[in-house]
Amino acid sequence: MVAEEKKKEKEVKVRDLERMTVKELRMVAAESTDLVGVHAMKKAELLAAIKEVEGIKEEKAPKEEVEKTGITVKQLKTKIVELKGRRAEAREAKDKRMTDILRRRINRAKKRMRKLSQA
Repeated sequence: MVAEEKKKEKEVKVRDLERMTVKELRMVAAESTDLVGVHAMKKAELLAAIKEVEGIKEEKAPKEEVEKTGITVKQLKTKIVELKGRRAEAREAKDKRMTDILRRRINRAKKRMRKLSQA
């Protein structure tokens, strides 16, 4: 029972750490840990260092999952340009079905690009 409570506390702390700003993370790192050079660290570095000191296992970041697909933002942009060209051709041919399909593909590619650039 006590172990479950400690596990829940750690989960809450991890969520809180993820939501904190860089300034707040620096304060936490400076006060509760013996980390050196916290003011030069970026948010990702601070999170990793604090989690390591606290003994919290770090989950894989979404960025690593996106990189496994092997597609870059530049490749997505060129794909979108190509899809837009095909959509223009479909419009000229008055092919409504293909226009809708290409519109959805373009939207999906844009969404993937936004996710990729956020991660």
